[in-house]
Amino acid sequence: MNFELQEHYQNIHANGVKLVKNGSYFIDKDIFNPEDLRRGITLLARPNATTCFKINEILQEISSFEPHQYFYPQQDFHITIMSIISCYSGFSLNKICIEDYIKLIKKSISKIDNFSIHFKGISLNPSGILVNGYPKDNNLNNIRNSLRKNFRQTDLEQSLDQRYALKTAHSTILRFQHRLKQPENLIEFTEQHLATDFGTFEVKNLELVFNDWYQKAENTILLENFSL
Repeated sequence: MNFELQEHYQNIHANGVKLVKNGSYFIDKDIFNPEDLRRGITLLARPNATTCFKINEILQEISSFEPHQYFYPQQDFHITIMSIISCYSGFSLNKICIEDYIKLIKKSISKIDNFSIHFKGISLNPSGILVNGYPKDNNLNNIRNSLRKNFRQTDLEQSLDQRYALKTAHSTILRFQHRLKQPENLIEFTEQHLATDFGTFEVKNLELVFNDWYQKAENTILLENFSL
């Protein structure tokens, strides 16, 4: 296992626990806000059905004592390979030539093989819960570095690593949309599942999508499917 990545998730969780304990965690009021028009484009991968089923079992357990939070539906589970254009209000597809992006991504991934991701453990973060993902080799990093290199050589609109440099392979599965009813129970539950194994899945294809902030299926348009 990647111990640097493991330490990163541990730090995220420790910070999340601290914020939940002192009540200063982030409550997202925009999840069902019809006026939230933030849109962008993302290159992502999706876990397989078996992994999604195991994640959903965890969410069902949480919903028994925190039913009013936002639980990602299975079809929305994803790993962000790279946020090509981070969501912002006013972005639309007619602002860009999508073919230029497709060509550049094809070039960036052309020499990179399939890779596997191991989902193990969950972490609290300041705004919800994520599943910890561990790539089995360096191919995910190779894709990201190739994208960074190739996009830097163009004048295409992009926001790669604008918010933070992506180095994880996590999947957000829950967001806080109301005050927690049982914060201590949630902390205890996540502590019990710090090492829960959700399985390993192979990433054979990537999706380029037009998306909202939450990657909701109803607001997502598949732009291109790339085979590795």
